[in-house]
Amino acid sequence: MLPRVVIRLVHASDATELIAANLASIDLHEPWVSPFRDHASFQGYLARCDGDRSIGFIARERETGRIVGIVNLSEIVRGFFQSAYMGYYGMAGMAGRGLMSEAVSLVVSHAFDELGLHRIEANIQPGNEPSRALVKRLGFRQEGYSPRYLKIGGEWRDHERWAVLAEEWRR
Repeated sequence: MLPRVVIRLVHASDATELIAANLASIDLHEPWVSPFRDHASFQGYLARCDGDRSIGFIARERETGRIVGIVNLSEIVRGFFQSAYMGYYGMAGMAGRGLMSEAVSLVVSHAFDELGLHRIEANIQPGNEPSRALVKRLGFRQEGYSPRYLKIGGEWRDHERWAVLAEEWRR
């Protein structure tokens, strides 16, 4: 059975549609993430997605083409570490159907199978129950707790560290 979601790298041509989706999803995103909401911040995001240390994926529903969400791999480290951080967020109107779980699963499989990474870590704010449930469902394990770990929306926020290794990955 084909996945309900397809992923591909974010391109400059996605700007207008992604900005509109992010603006329509503010209530869903806050306070968990603060994604780009204008062309200047989209260009900054796209510049960071250099394909080497950071990769941004857009996830779309296969049937409709609607944007499901964004999944990012960042701080990709090669050599003896072969690791990356993963961040993700969904779009309003697409929640509750397991589409982001599929999108994240596809990106994690890509990271292990295509990029040859060994470890993916997701840092999640403790109160973000949908995000915690997503990584649990996919087989990530909680490794720790980091107070005031990431600055989001101008505030330092606590995060739980969740990770999965290539040999643990359930396909």
